[in-house]
Amino acid sequence: MKVLLKNIAIIAAGQGAPQGDENYCDNGVPFVKAGNLAELVEGKPITEIQKVSGEVAKKYRLRLYKKGSVLFAKSGMSCLKGYIYVLPQDAYVVSHLACVIPNQDMSEYLKYYFEYNRPNKLIKDEAYPSISLTDIGELKIDIKTQGERENIVRNLVCIAYLIELQKKQLQMFDILIKSRFIEMFGDPVIDNLQWGQKSLGESLKSIRYGTSIPPKFSEDGYAFIRATNIKNGHIVLNDMKYIDQYEADKIKKCRLQGGELLIVRSGVNSGDTCVVTQEYIGQYAGYDMILEFKDEVNPIFVNEMINTQYMDKVVKPLTRRAAQPHLNSKQVQSIPLIQVPKVKQDEFVVFVHQVEKLKSEEQKRLEKTQTLFDSLMQKYFG
Repeated sequence: MKVLLKNIAIIAAGQGAPQGDENYCDNGVPFVKAGNLAELVEGKPITEIQKVSGEVAKKYRLRLYKKGSVLFAKSGMSCLKGYIYVLPQDAYVVSHLACVIPNQDMSEYLKYYFEYNRPNKLIKDEAYPSISLTDIGELKIDIKTQGERENIVRNLVCIAYLIELQKKQLQMFDILIKSRFIEMFGDPVIDNLQWGQKSLGESLKSIRYGTSIPPKFSEDGYAFIRATNIKNGHIVLNDMKYIDQYEADKIKKCRLQGGELLIVRSGVNSGDTCVVTQEYIGQYAGYDMILEFKDEVNPIFVNEMINTQYMDKVVKPLTRRAAQPHLNSKQVQSIPLIQVPKVKQDEFVVFVHQVEKLKSEEQKRLEKTQTLFDSLMQKYFG
């Protein structure tokens, strides 16, 4: 049965946030701001965000929203993100957020409902994103019976929990590789195992920049790897772009042979790296640096070294600029590289391949679980 949301819930908005650090304290009630939604949805405890005391709440006439209120952004750029969050305890809420307070025990059901039927579809102008409380109240919600709602939530919670476990397992594989690196080679920043160091540039066959002129993209063709496709030491398909043969012929210097190390040159993830794996042989790199190593260096070894604490302590400080983060060839070549014998590097890389194989299998399981979750969401709310 479909009903108007305003007939089964109170639709409200929060209040303006008190200005100044002096209005916040360590032991008060959480004050949820629009900027908190992403981290709260990702699992950050609400007890770790800013809090206000009873005196401040009274001074600013803040309304306390009860546990179970469903929050999402109703104005500002956060609107476009579509985050949905259910208060796990009473809290104060900023005016940029809509608060849906159901008059029945159906908060979790509404959370999943809104995750499938995003309220931000009500935005009329994405240049000035906002959603009116009136329009929210006019949404037609299929509330089903209480038994059906409980069954739906139970199924989705179980599968969502399994997805989180599988994601954590994938993270543990990455931690395992980093731990193995430190176990075998020590801290590469201080070289505590005394392998000796020399500049990375001395181990290079070549270093070159990808194209600085964006090509015309196609629906398919050759992969064109950009900064957004380099994350956590790997190439990812995040918004991967493609170029046809005509565009590829214009940037032959960017063609990848396999085994190169790519380093992001500029932007928020400057310094991030990845190795060009077999499936990307013959594809093309964008604006970033392309490094080829001499035979005595395994690029996977270098990639994993950089992605230990070495990244934050050595590489990221080099990228800092007044305007935006940036890294150049001279800086990259100056990076110190521990002189581990090639046979030890290769031994470590064998271990990396074994872990990556297990990680790939777990990733496939995660994708199947996610597909099941998505199909159930469509079945229940589509």
